[in-house]
Amino acid sequence: MPPLDLSIGLGTSGLDAPETCTDTVATALEAGYRHVDTAQMYDNEAAVGAGIAESDVDREDVVVATKIHPENLAPDDVRETARASLGRLGLDRVDLLYIHWPIRTYDPEATLPAFDDLRDAGVTDHVGVSNFTPDLLREADEILDAPIAAHQVECHPRFQQPELRALADELDHRLVGYSPLGRGEILDDPEIAEIAERNDFSAAVVALAWALDRGVVPIPKARGDHVRENLRAVDVDVPDSDLDAIDALDPGERQIDPDDAAWNR
Repeated sequence: MPPLDLSIGLGTSGLDAPETCTDTVATALEAGYRHVDTAQMYDNEAAVGAGIAESDVDREDVVVATKIHPENLAPDDVRETARASLGRLGLDRVDLLYIHWPIRTYDPEATLPAFDDLRDAGVTDHVGVSNFTPDLLREADEILDAPIAAHQVECHPRFQQPELRALADELDHRLVGYSPLGRGEILDDPEIAEIAERNDFSAAVVALAWALDRGVVPIPKARGDHVRENLRAVDVDVPDSDLDAIDALDPGERQIDPDDAAWNR
């Protein structure tokens, strides 16, 4: 299987209205996105699939990722619900299938081989994990036959995940950053705003450009004009001195921190 080529993606969490979701996905693909991220938990796989079908972009040019709900991580449920996700998406396979959260029905010795089975069966090309701690990530890397292609976690200029970024380099997978704008908090961050103003970019573009430069694949959520605006981050040139200034920002808090998350146990 060729290496997974991941570019900036469209996050679809919160795109609950089917028509809006479909239109947003189609618009993003037509604007130049080639990576779309969804999940069973988002309850919008059918709308995402409709957007992919509505677009003129060749399916083979799009990385489509979805995630197995933490209630569905028993082996038989993994296999059954992954195929149900394909049905909702209207696809014969996904490029990347994640474990969404290593909680509830997650049992590494039972769950992870089921993902290997799905890869062997052609349901997914690549296996990913999401919201893992370093210890859980190393454990999964040892158990899986398939290489971990991606680890998806919250990552933005005020929550930079240095340990997990280093571990991604060590274990040779991509770190995918959800909430790369800190659920909107980054847009009002005065230090980011200063850098953005100095370079005549939006705060969103600066934050996303920082992620891309630091080897993180951001998957911002967006609607309307923000879909195209965020894509500017791929081509802008933020000076190294400003990127270094972002590295030096005081760390903030997680924006997404459920009580049962693995890091809270």
